[in-house]
Amino acid sequence: MDEVEWLIEAFEARATSSALFKLDVLMDLERLRDPRIVPFLLHVLENRGEPKEVRVHLLKRLRNGRLTSGDRTPVAGAMMRVLDDRSCADLRLQAALALAEFTEVDGVPDSLGHLALDADEPIDLRYSAFTSLERAGPTDVCASLLRQLAADETLGRSARSVLSAWHLDP
Repeated sequence: MDEVEWLIEAFEARATSSALFKLDVLMDLERLRDPRIVPFLLHVLENRGEPKEVRVHLLKRLRNGRLTSGDRTPVAGAMMRVLDDRSCADLRLQAALALAEFTEVDGVPDSLGHLALDADEPIDLRYSAFTSLERAGPTDVCASLLRQLAADETLGRSARSVLSAWHLDP
């Protein structure tokens, strides 16, 4: 059994362990380079039974981690599924912020745009989705979404400001 297998087994064997123990194991895994690690991290990220602190940690690490080009789409997909899960507001907020690093992945801008445009969502979540779109830059998709947001009562002024900074008409 190699180190990756040992760490994954330790994490899974102690399912009822504290968040601190789990975070410690995850940090040991994150320092290794192995193709088995990202799929395992995504499994943990999407597991509603895992402590919120563990899942938030993974969102932040995956956002800033060393990912291969082949990992980017599955990571973005997992983050979008977390974003769609209304059971934990903190996780959704972190997912919206993390997705700023994945706006080149198909479906991410549309997912963020849908969230930013939804007046029934909490304003901090909508604004996080908006700022993630802003970070993507003036792509056709982002410009179109910001033009829709320009008419929004809450985010309209910010959207118009970004469009102006991009030298685009609202």
